[in-house]
Amino acid sequence: MRNPGRGISAVSKETSSRSGRNSSTGQPPPYEIRKSTKIRKNFMEIITNNSNQTKKLGEFLAKKLKQRARKRALVLGLKGDLGGGKTTFLQGFAKGLGIKQKVLSPTFIIMRKFQIPKSKFQTNSKSQIAKFKTLYHIDCYRLVRDKEILDLGFKEIISDPKNIIAIEWAERIKKILPKSTIWINFEFIDKNKRGIRISKF
Repeated sequence: MRNPGRGISAVSKETSSRSGRNSSTGQPPPYEIRKSTKIRKNFMEIITNNSNQTKKLGEFLAKKLKQRARKRALVLGLKGDLGGGKTTFLQGFAKGLGIKQKVLSPTFIIMRKFQIPKSKFQTNSKSQIAKFKTLYHIDCYRLVRDKEILDLGFKEIISDPKNIIAIEWAERIKKILPKSTIWINFEFIDKNKRGIRISKF
């Protein structure tokens, strides 16, 4: 298990700073990192000790991902049991994007849409600037068939590189998600602790 004081600058490359601090804030992120016995190139497991740390992890990840250039939308697939921390994580993620509105799970309405303020990323080698404009928060818990999501214009949404789509219970529509989906699994350890596994980062 790693020293919990070490920062994460890119989960896929595990490029923690030598000083053990996040390069952008100068402070170590408040979560513990552990190596899995089956760790792969694009795989990391993280333990958060409370809901605040889970939010902080989401916020940290958002600030990293919004800098990435993409030809299609950025898709996050969240899976795990009820109460596992998915919505809590996304509350922090939305904060990291600069979104001020309260984030609640859209269990009954399936999808919520948020405007992203002042978020920029490099689109290509010519350093053209584009913006992530919209965060779509989708909850697939009540879906009976994966194709139901298509009625909401899902194909068009994931084709737009200005969109970020965060999907709770994403395993229910796995067959129609793009291969580039970043999967985040939430494990209930005890009342406060959560094991969070980020893959395909």
